[in-house]
Amino acid sequence: MERKKTILLGVLLFGFGTFGIHAQEATLAGGGDATGNGSVSYSMGQVLYTTSSGVDGTVSHGVQQAYEISTAVGLEETNINLTFYTYPNPTSDFLTIEYDGIPESDLSYVLYDMNGKPLESNSIIGSITMLNMKQYTTGNYFLQVRKSGEEIKSFKIIKHL
Repeated sequence: MERKKTILLGVLLFGFGTFGIHAQEATLAGGGDATGNGSVSYSMGQVLYTTSSGVDGTVSHGVQQAYEISTAVGLEETNINLTFYTYPNPTSDFLTIEYDGIPESDLSYVLYDMNGKPLESNSIIGSITMLNMKQYTTGNYFLQVRKSGEEIKSFKIIKHL
């Protein structure tokens, strides 16, 4: 009887052991191997993360989202002495668009989702403009600043809860 229990226990442990083996996978910022008197493998970055998808896009919580700023290229050069700031970024409710420089006329912004669909556009009047982000879902957006209809600055905006 004792022998049967031992064999059954061995079969169960072996069976559960083979079903429970899975390769480990992680999205990491970096890593490598270090050697000396011994060796060690190391990794940097998040080990766990979740992904949420919706009709407006996808966001990965726990993964560092890139902050990007771009300036339009290939356009006729214009003499615009403006420096734009957007803050806070990431934001949860209101985004501030601020510029330094000589006040310009015909400045506007367009907010796009990640698919390039325009969500909101308005004129920039004065050096500070507030943009209400409360109605938008968590995710990444592009804010394009325009002068006379031509892009002069672009920001990647991160909206979180």
